[in-house]
Amino acid sequence: MATDSAVLNAKTEKKSLPAALWALTISAFGIGTTEFVIVGLLPTVANDLNTSISSAGLLVSLYALGVAIGAPVLTALTSKIARKRLLIGIMLLFIIGNGLATIAPSFTLLVLARILTGFAHGVFFSIGSTIAASLVPEDKRASAISIMFAGLTVAIVTGVPLGTYIGQNFGWRATFVGVAILGVIGALASYFLVPSNIKKSQPLRLVDQLKVLKNPSILLVLAITALGYGGTFVTFTYLAPLLEEVTGFSASMTSVLLLVYGIAIALGNIIGGKVSNKTPGKALMVMFALQAVVLVVLYFTASSTTWSVVTLFFMGILAFSNVPALQLYVVKMAEKYLPGTEDVASALNIAAFNVGIAIGAYVGGLIVESTLGVAATPWVGSILVVVGFILTLALYKKEKI
Repeated sequence: MATDSAVLNAKTEKKSLPAALWALTISAFGIGTTEFVIVGLLPTVANDLNTSISSAGLLVSLYALGVAIGAPVLTALTSKIARKRLLIGIMLLFIIGNGLATIAPSFTLLVLARILTGFAHGVFFSIGSTIAASLVPEDKRASAISIMFAGLTVAIVTGVPLGTYIGQNFGWRATFVGVAILGVIGALASYFLVPSNIKKSQPLRLVDQLKVLKNPSILLVLAITALGYGGTFVTFTYLAPLLEEVTGFSASMTSVLLLVYGIAIALGNIIGGKVSNKTPGKALMVMFALQAVVLVVLYFTASSTTWSVVTLFFMGILAFSNVPALQLYVVKMAEKYLPGTEDVASALNIAAFNVGIAIGAYVGGLIVESTLGVAATPWVGSILVVVGFILTLALYKKEKI
């Protein structure tokens, strides 16, 4: 009997991390690559389509707009569709968006293709989080979400550098061909690995989103996401000039350090998932506190070629460690106050991530252009993270979650 029990426990443990999670991770890798790779391709695209670098920047900002605005609306509109069918449909939209990018004869059409892809991005991570959480036992949900988001972090480590290299050597359209192929692989993985009986949320009307937005606890999570997560992007957006101008690294060495940073992000994502399964609020406070301290430390170590690398590694670990907890937190708030709105709440939180990136990048730009300069971006970013910590403390005292 003891042997039978051990076998049963082993099987249960294996089932806690089902193969369907890897289908979500593969899709997240493709989506993450297309999101970030455009930054490295902006000069190439601008030159090929005869537009300015600032105009080409719309390919970044309007993509984020597609995620931040389109995701909540589309998530609500598609709430009646079976989760597996919707997941495959999202990946088809992703493939179409990147396919259009490969043949775009004008900058305008390329922008429209990016917006379409942004829609797919937002809905995928909205329902992907709830699908991942539904595949595992309650105490494994944050870990499941972190595994899905690992695809996004691995994209930062490998997909973006490789995509940039392909674009610079074979043309930017070749990069989008490669990303479209990743979308095909993700769609096939979802078709074969994701179960068909995943429970979907109750049918929602668009006005139901107002109920979510009117809930104080959910609104507070959205603010925490935008400020706590976005604070790091004050520095991350301008990390290359910081390392080159302040620390004194060469451009080639900076590329290596960005790879190290990406590896640290991937590690932090997994660690963050493991420590956030039970009480995401408490975990977030610890992560935000450490994140704020590391950013302040970076301000002092940025001039040292040795200590700046050490600090950068810890900054990378903490940069995405809060993602699983933030997604789980908003899902828990929706489950508690508005059952059936988990997908919409998750979609709004995905929007908040992108708002945070936009806020961080904008604030960082203001600092770089001011008399403070790029060296001040770490401590300014820490202020936003501290605000995120304070809001998390307030919510934890109220909810005890």
